[in-house]
Amino acid sequence: MRTTVLVGVCAAALLTAACSAGGPTPEPPGLAARDTTMTTVKPAHQDLSNKVSLTGKVALDPVFGVASPADGQIRYLDVKTPDATPKVPTPVANIWANGKATRVDVPAGATFSGRLVDDKSNVTGGMPVASAKFAGYGIVADLDGAQAYRIATTPGTVQAQIKDGPGPFPCTVLGTVAALPAGTPAPKAPTTQAQPPKSGAPTFAPPGQEQQQPQQQSDPTGLRLVCTAPAGVKLINGVSATLEVVTATTQNALVLPVEAVAGSQGAGKVDVVVDGHRQTKDVTLGLTDGKNIEIKTGLTGDETIAVPGPNLPAAPQAGGPTR
Repeated sequence: MRTTVLVGVCAAALLTAACSAGGPTPEPPGLAARDTTMTTVKPAHQDLSNKVSLTGKVALDPVFGVASPADGQIRYLDVKTPDATPKVPTPVANIWANGKATRVDVPAGATFSGRLVDDKSNVTGGMPVASAKFAGYGIVADLDGAQAYRIATTPGTVQAQIKDGPGPFPCTVLGTVAALPAGTPAPKAPTTQAQPPKSGAPTFAPPGQEQQQPQQQSDPTGLRLVCTAPAGVKLINGVSATLEVVTATTQNALVLPVEAVAGSQGAGKVDVVVDGHRQTKDVTLGLTDGKNIEIKTGLTGDETIAVPGPNLPAAPQAGGPTR
């Protein structure tokens, strides 16, 4: 009897080994792995604002970029160093296209700080072409690339809150959202050599013709946004501030959590779950507030969407196999 039991045990062991020799049975394609917990969501309708929260500081005389208003060839003007803070815009260049000139101005309350591209270069609308320095306090917030793309086209409205201080209050954006190269001075025209004073006698400039100091040109800056507070708001140089930028709003938008969507600019992808299968669909994306994102086309609103969303394929490596 004992021999019969041992033979039966050995036969069962051999049968088990034979069945598992090929490894685990593969899952059917399109299904989640066994025992995987899948989170799903349904699209919802809600009002949505594209908001970007930034951390900044109060700065004295911040430098900002002045953008080209149009495509064309830039021709800079000779800009004299002002005797006082300008109360009207200062013309600094013209953008020529099809025989028509579009003026580039440094806004009132700021002074020209330098050229950012070479004279007679071809430029595009929105490109920073001049740097300017605001006279007084401003709020400067550093940006990363994702934040810059969300607010670069139109900063919209900005609300500021000074840490342990005034706010919230509206903050007026200066110039364009961009990193700036070093501003370069305009070439100076040659001047006639003044006659030396006789017998070492001191000379004095006539009133109103005092010798001007060379204008300091702007240093390069990082990617940032600069805005100014309304008159009467007390600011202290160096204190921390928070900015909330609202670039656009939409009502009754079809939205999904950002975790359910692959992509963030225009085109995206989602995984629709049908009978346990994940089917990747293309969608058109709109506004986002950082938590939810608008689905403009591609879904009806009745689908069940897998979370997290699909993984985008990795870009091919340079020099790698092309099979």
